[in-house]
Amino acid sequence: MEIRLLGPLEVRDQQGALIPVTSAKQRVVLAALALRVRQVVQVEELIDCLWDESPPATARETVHSHVMRLRKALAGSGRMPLLTRAPGYLLDIEPDGIDLHRVQALRSQAEGRSPEGAATILREALDLWRGPMLADVNSAVLRSRHVRAWEDVWLQTMECHVRAELAMERHVELLGTLRSLVASHPLHEGFRGQLMTALSACGQRAEALREYDEARKLMVVELGIEPGRQLRLIHEQILGADTRPEPPPPPLPGPAAALLPLDVYGFVGREGELARLDAILAAAGRQPTAVVISALLGTAGVGKTALAVHWAHRVRDRFSDGQLYVNLRGFDPCGSPMSAAEAVRGFLDALGVAAERIPATLEAQVGLYRGLLAGQRVLIVLDNARDAEQVRPLLPSSPGCLVLVTSRNQLAGLVAAEGAHPLPLDLLPVAEAGELLARRLGAERVAAEPDAVEEIIARCARLPLALTIVAARAATYPGFPLAALAAELREAGGGLDVFDCGDPATQVRAMFSWSYNALTPGAARLFRLLGLHPGPDLALPAAQSLADVPGRQLRPLLAELIHAHLVVQHVPGRYALHDLLRAYAAELAGAREPEVERQAAVHRMLDHYVHSAHAATRLLNPHRDGVDPTPPLSGAVCAELADHDQALAWFTTEHAVLLAAITHASSAGFDGHTWHLAWTLADYLDRRGRWHDQALTQEAALDAARRRRDRLGQAQAHRDLGWAYTRLGRHDDGHAHFQLALELYGQLGDRGGQAHTHGNLSSALDMQGRYEEALDHAQQALALCRATGHRAGQARALNAVGWHYALLGDHHRALDYCEQALAVLEELGDRRGQAHVWDSLGYVHHHLGRHQRAIGCYQHARELFREAGHHYHEADTLTRLGDTHDAAGDLDVARHVWREALVILEVLGHPDADQVRAKLTDP
Repeated sequence: MEIRLLGPLEVRDQQGALIPVTSAKQRVVLAALALRVRQVVQVEELIDCLWDESPPATARETVHSHVMRLRKALAGSGRMPLLTRAPGYLLDIEPDGIDLHRVQALRSQAEGRSPEGAATILREALDLWRGPMLADVNSAVLRSRHVRAWEDVWLQTMECHVRAELAMERHVELLGTLRSLVASHPLHEGFRGQLMTALSACGQRAEALREYDEARKLMVVELGIEPGRQLRLIHEQILGADTRPEPPPPPLPGPAAALLPLDVYGFVGREGELARLDAILAAAGRQPTAVVISALLGTAGVGKTALAVHWAHRVRDRFSDGQLYVNLRGFDPCGSPMSAAEAVRGFLDALGVAAERIPATLEAQVGLYRGLLAGQRVLIVLDNARDAEQVRPLLPSSPGCLVLVTSRNQLAGLVAAEGAHPLPLDLLPVAEAGELLARRLGAERVAAEPDAVEEIIARCARLPLALTIVAARAATYPGFPLAALAAELREAGGGLDVFDCGDPATQVRAMFSWSYNALTPGAARLFRLLGLHPGPDLALPAAQSLADVPGRQLRPLLAELIHAHLVVQHVPGRYALHDLLRAYAAELAGAREPEVERQAAVHRMLDHYVHSAHAATRLLNPHRDGVDPTPPLSGAVCAELADHDQALAWFTTEHAVLLAAITHASSAGFDGHTWHLAWTLADYLDRRGRWHDQALTQEAALDAARRRRDRLGQAQAHRDLGWAYTRLGRHDDGHAHFQLALELYGQLGDRGGQAHTHGNLSSALDMQGRYEEALDHAQQALALCRATGHRAGQARALNAVGWHYALLGDHHRALDYCEQALAVLEELGDRRGQAHVWDSLGYVHHHLGRHQRAIGCYQHARELFREAGHHYHEADTLTRLGDTHDAAGDLDVARHVWREALVILEVLGHPDADQVRAKLTDP
């Protein structure tokens, strides 16, 4: 498959035939995926690309619908390339199938070739542009992120192509092209210089000199700067012995400074960040009176210096007056950041200033430094800055230069006062981490052990420094399988010793310590305690509970950790540490916090989650049976949840944390918390169709209840585990757990628990088509609920009895039971229970031939399920609603409803999707 983005979006199959993508929204989705080929693009990112301002409430469902239609369009191209990968989608095609990647490959091929070879290859690259990039893709987000950067790539490629043609002495042929390029890009010094060279070679020296005068006039008026060194040199060469015009300001003394370190071996990825830097550089002309500053910010080992140096090498030709670089040692392990005086003096030396000309005071040295840079084109890289105060004396005072700063701190003062462009650097995406290993170890070795590579990437937390350390070790032993290295990382249990390479400058623990040692005592304690949290992130109440610190005191401490890039606030109000930083924090907690304090902190944190989740599940399902948790420890804070919607939103945000908390509680010996957290999650996981997660949590709950010899807890876990296994299609395992639950409830004399279990058995047998047995268990549940006076249970059982009568063909008796159930549930205000009954009534009326009444019932059930966030049941009801529209002769509406159901089921990864897909493909 081939996807073209350099012009209108175009898709072609393996035979070159055009695959039409006519929907504007689908073009946006496909472009976003193609721009990040073989990387997961989150649904939230696609929403941002599709709706530049306020997305609709149904944005996620709409994205899924567009993806489904794209898959249909791409279905005839061979293997399906559009894959679902949590938390979004991935386009799995060869990068060479994207014209952007083809351009970069051709540019690389042209390097080092003869002028004739380079010109041919670069012309092939230029021919890939068919017009403005993403011309028919209506997304301001994608345009702002990519179009300007690729305009720069076109300019660079064209300039290289013309340079090769000039080397072939094709001066006359190039004049027309160069005049057009200069007219379109009057401030582009490269094209102007090439035109001057061609004119001079054709004997038109006067015209060439007029071009220089025109360029100088434009640059002085519009940008306030003189032409760069390269254009001045061309001008001087053309002048020869002629009378010289008024000269520009004197160039920097001596040859242009070139202080950049070597480019980074095996640099991969960071395309988005490189494009942002390219865009900042391209936009410099729109700020003719300002010094352009960009700040690369991120945690230790994330690759700030590597990115800065790599990008600086990519654009160094744009700074013909030199490139300056200094490591400011802002987080040096010796605790001695470089002073401004030392840095300025180093720059003056590099700029060729004689020692006797350097003034004594720092103020005067800074003045001389800035005077030398006035009107010049110099790139200045200030690496590893501690704070804005260390950077400010090194900033030029006039435009023309670009400053690139890297720091572990946020440099908010520099952003606010000097207008620096902050560019946060995150961990590598999985695909780029794999590419890094392939570059270091060879593509064949990495491709031969994909599982080991996946584990290495995960255990390195996608941190570039950790990956390069592991790659270096693997490269030292080329005969060792990567699986052995993955096993070594696994056995380290998340510790940092395995990343000790003997060099403090490249040791993960040492680099983290430089940031940690700069913290205040309160922030340092909070960082250590955050290492006790299981991840992946936490909200303020959880952090309060861990630290036993009020929110008003905690916020400044969190701000300090964020400023130091030891913690990230990846969305408002949620804080995270990557896995290796969490391991480092846990090490520190183990070494510096007494065990009793660590245990108390974990206890408070788990109390926070248990009590918050318990409150949330009661709001979601007030009629659910259960046991209240034990009172929390002093200092534990419960989330404030007011209603059903807030409870559902809290579970949606926290469910990954709650899963990790269950595992953590189980391993740390907090069995009561393990069981209760699993109980609180069961209802939410069932609503969302996350039955694999439900099985894992209930297995942990059962183990915990057995360790506590808690028979009621065991019975509850057996019942919930039976239901999870049933939903996963493991019917025999599910039935066995239901029987064990019935035995335990019987021993305890808990008739309510027995009734609930009979209800679960009824539903499980229903799924197997064993309707008579299902009816029997529903009737047993009804009898037990009547005996105990459990009205909500009676209503559920009445509906189950009615439903199974309907399945057995006794629709009038079914209608009677369901209507009884609805009356009780309306009296109790149980809207979730009402949803199930309305669905049953829809089924009954459908089979009685009352299609319009059935449609009304199903629509009411669908709205109630959607309100409750019960995705699977919403899809199930939509499927039956489509069946009723089909039976009523309205196939178009039926197909529309089935497509809605299919979107939900595909998101859930539910096997019922195949049945709905079959309905849509049937003629």
